[in-house]
Order: sequence, then C-alpha cells, then structure tokens
Amino acid sequence: QLVESGGGSVQAGGSLRLSCAASEVTFSSHCLAWFRQAPGKEREGVAIISRRGGSTYYSDSVKGRFSISQDFSKNTVYLQMNSLKAEDTAMYYCAAGRGVDAHLLRPSGYGYWGQGTQVTVS
Repeated sequence: QLVESGGGSVQAGGSLRLSCAASEVTFSSHCLAWFRQAPGKEREGVAIISRRGGSTYYSDSVKGRFSISQDFSKNTVYLQMNSLKAEDTAMYYCAAGRGVDAHLLRPSGYGYWGQGTQVTVS
C-alpha cells in the first residue's frame, strides 16, 4: 500500500514536497518512483530511486528542479519540487515496481500505485 500526501496549490516559482509512505516490504523490495498525469495527457514518469537508494533518475522536464529521496527509518519516499511551473500542474502518483520497465520509468513496470495527490501551480 502506498499513501501520498503533500500536494496543494502554489504560485509559480514556489516549492512543494510530496511524501509517500509504503509498507516495509514494498519499500525494501521495489524501486520507487513518482509519476504525474495532467488532464488529457498520458501518465508521465518524473523520478525514480533505486531499491537501495543508490541511484536516481529524472525526466528532462523536471531535471534540476525536482529531487527524489527516501527515509528508510520511515519507509517513506519524498519528491521535493522547486521552481514549480504551471506545466507541473497534475495529479502526482507514487509507485513501486521491479524489472526493466520499472527502471525505464514505464508505467507497465509498476504494480503498486498510490491514490494520487493533486499539485496545482498558478
């Protein structure tokens, strides 16, 4: 089970931090990622962190502005979003996955999804 929090409304240029709490088993045995989906658009992978937290990857659209991290003591993964733009407006989802598709940030690689948290940038 994945439970996101931290979404909200912010002005362009502002910051938000999303949190995703996972079960210990999910947290320790899957890579974790953040996806987003804007109305009328496909779900887009924005950031991934490896199972042991050793490596991260970001989509070009958020590179340099977003940062993914994890707290093993809390089984929680975070997405720090800085310099937010209007085009970052979307529903943001936390996901856990395994395998090649997961590491390539393809939604098909993720078997566990949170309920989503809305981010609106104006």
